[in-house]
Order: sequence, then C-alpha cells, then structure tokens
Amino acid sequence: MELVLATKNRDKIKEIEHLLRGLKIKILSIEDYPDLPEVHEAGETLRDNAIKKAVTIAAYTGKWALADDTGLAVAALDGAPGVYSARFAGPGCKYIDNNKKLLKLLSDLPINKRKAQFKCVIALSDPRGKAHAVSGVINGYIGTKMKGERGFGYDPVFVVPEYGKTFAQLGLKTKNQISHRGKALEKMKKVIKKMIVDC
Repeated sequence: MELVLATKNRDKIKEIEHLLRGLKIKILSIEDYPDLPEVHEAGETLRDNAIKKAVTIAAYTGKWALADDTGLAVAALDGAPGVYSARFAGPGCKYIDNNKKLLKLLSDLPINKRKAQFKCVIALSDPRGKAHAVSGVINGYIGTKMKGERGFGYDPVFVVPEYGKTFAQLGLKTKNQISHRGKALEKMKKVIKKMIVDC
C-alpha cells in the first residue's frame, strides 16, 4: 500500500517516516506529484487545515493521504501564533525569523510567564474524502534564547521542563518519544494499521 504525505517540508517528512517505520506501506510525498495544486491553509483550526490537506491530496492522487498541521500556543500571547505558526513573521519567513520575533515579543517576561503548548493534528483521508483526525500535545515554555542545533521550526526555543532542554537540544529520537507530533503519530499509526495495512 502507498501513503502520500501532504507536505514538502523535508524535516516533517523525516520525522513522520521515522515514526511510521515498521508499517508495510510505501511512503510518498507531494514532491512525487509535481502537478498537484497548492492547498491553502485558511482554516480557523489546526484540525480544519489538516483535514483539508489530507482530503485534497487524497482526491488528486487517488491514494490515501496523511497531513498534519502544527501550532505553537503561547499563553502570554493569548494563544498566538497558533494556526499562523509557520508564517508568524510574515509570508516567506524562515524558521529563524519566527523564533526571533517570538523571543522579542517575550523579551521582558520571566520564565514563569512564558508557558507554551505545542499541538499537532494529523489527518488521514482515503481517495473518496473520508477523513479521520487525531491530535497530540506537549506543554513547556519558551526559553530566553535559541539553543541546540537539531530539530526545526520552534524547536530551538521550546523548552521541555522534564529535561530542561529545548527540542533542538534533545535530538530526533528523544523528541519523537515525547513530542506533540510523536504522540499524534502513535495514535495515527494504529489507525493506519487498521484502515490500510490490515484492510
């Protein structure tokens, strides 16, 4: 069986491939389909965006599709950047731009006022548009500066209290065991096995 990952983000693809290892499926990405339309993430929630991407890509490819949408919610910013996490610093911004903007906005706040939560929603859709979604969350706080060379996105500033380190310091193996995406994918792995592998 084949499963199309509805993303061009090589970092996400690497994480998802690692977490879905062991399943008897061939993993493709939208890079394997250069003529696919752009899916605009205009939903009001992470769930809306994940389902829209999965359903759209499944319909165009005629294969099962998996999509995720991930957001960082910072309490001091009333839940921002939320659904705008990837483009927090503006259109075409890079990871470092988002991190710098976030650190600047929180620069006057002590650690106990920098609570944050990562949430990931993952959706699976068949070619007919029937979708199933699961989610995972992890709580932490935003550090005062970027730390670590591994990871991507907000990983260099998101500190996991139990470890006292950022995701970018922990590395892929540990991150996948505890992260929002890791938790969501563990749930989705069971769904994929039931709906695709064992069907």
